[in-house]
Amino acid sequence: MIYRLTADFVVLIHLAFILFAALGGLLVLKYHRCALIHLPALVWAVLISLAGWVCPLTPLENWLREQGGLMGYDTSFIEHYILPVIYPGELTRSIQIFLGLLVLVINLGIYGCRFLKSRSRRKR
Repeated sequence: MIYRLTADFVVLIHLAFILFAALGGLLVLKYHRCALIHLPALVWAVLISLAGWVCPLTPLENWLREQGGLMGYDTSFIEHYILPVIYPGELTRSIQIFLGLLVLVINLGIYGCRFLKSRSRRKR
């Protein structure tokens, strides 16, 4: 029972990390020091997506599920939990690269806005 609960907790942490990596730039608009935490998370998330790596939380979750008597899964966290909700089909390498680049472009735009906002304050 404890393994199952821990595996579910790892899933929640994994989802929170993905949301923070994808959308944490919005926090930087209000709290510029969040960039110190967000930038490494963003780089990691983009690298995972573009390189096709498996996040270390996925094998951990699988191991916990197996210890709890459940089946693990062979795919990544995103393929297993997120994409079935967003996309009806399977995750392709092209979609994975697209998602990684989308997260990067969105956050570059957010950081660009933050930079311009900071720059305009200095001129005043």
